[in-house]
Amino acid sequence: MWPYWFMFFLAALGVIASLRDLSGERTNSEHRLAWVAVLIIFTLMIGFRHDVGGDWANYARHFNHISFMTFDEALQYTDPGYYLLNWVVARAGGTIYSVNLVCAVLVVWGVGHFCRQQPMPWLSLLVSVPYLLVVVAMGYSRQSVALGMALIALTYLGKHQTLKFVVYVLLGALFHKSAVLLLPIAALSATTSRIYTFIWVCVVAASGAYFLVLDSAEILWENYVEANYRSQGGLIRVLMNAVPSIILIALRKWLFYSDTERKLWVWLAIFSLATVPLVTISSTAVDRIALYFIPLQLFTFSRLPFLANRIEWRQLLTIGVVAYYALVQFVWLNFASHAFAWLPYQSYFNL
Repeated sequence: MWPYWFMFFLAALGVIASLRDLSGERTNSEHRLAWVAVLIIFTLMIGFRHDVGGDWANYARHFNHISFMTFDEALQYTDPGYYLLNWVVARAGGTIYSVNLVCAVLVVWGVGHFCRQQPMPWLSLLVSVPYLLVVVAMGYSRQSVALGMALIALTYLGKHQTLKFVVYVLLGALFHKSAVLLLPIAALSATTSRIYTFIWVCVVAASGAYFLVLDSAEILWENYVEANYRSQGGLIRVLMNAVPSIILIALRKWLFYSDTERKLWVWLAIFSLATVPLVTISSTAVDRIALYFIPLQLFTFSRLPFLANRIEWRQLLTIGVVAYYALVQFVWLNFASHAFAWLPYQSYFNL
């Protein structure tokens, strides 16, 4: 499991380098070369993984199946973006590793873009490692891309750029239809022209739902709810989002730089807390939806140190966040019921 700790260690080094730069409202961007290098390493580790993740066999089987299809047949699948990518790669003579590499580029791009907007980019990146990058990006290729696009979308919505938000959410929905569930947030977080924004987003959401969700809603319900399929550990993962949600709501007067940003993240926190009781109904469905609330962890914990006035206290809070997520990664790798599917880490280059 040392490759996963290597990823955590790289992000931790960036955090350590930022500890002496906590006097202002954010750390400076002086480590750009190191930042890019770390993101490239993460991309290669995610993209060239071999037999890692609980759905590895399913993804490999889908790739082999689609390689014999026509273009029109490939588009008949739900989540057309992912399956079209498989078809193009197969026709170009590529392999499942090529597909995974493209997905890795997209999700790491989204994570990197989002983290760079935070007051402590390295701390935000470190928070993403244990679950978002290790578990989601290496285990759920389709939804990891959707989440990567959602991260980019949220940065634009925080700047009140609704059109770009919708575009990136819909791009993510091409890889996993559940991403369209984020669209109503644009209306709720609007600070001006609320009625117009609400109507416009509802139209787009309805269109996206028609093409991406409704055609398979019955299948989703049968698989996720009626079959009573349980996602083991779902409650724990939902609670991991609940912790920053409670912190964010409690400290909302001090965590934000604009009213638009405040409304966006408070609504996300409210929805995140709403998933806690719902997890008892269908933990798998709620668990997958809760993935879109992971950004709350990256957002909240990267701001937490700046609540303190003294540099020493900011450093202590930063170290506390690092220790907490080191514990999260340790517990998951050693005690999670499905961790065996990620262990040991294997790479295409070691075959």
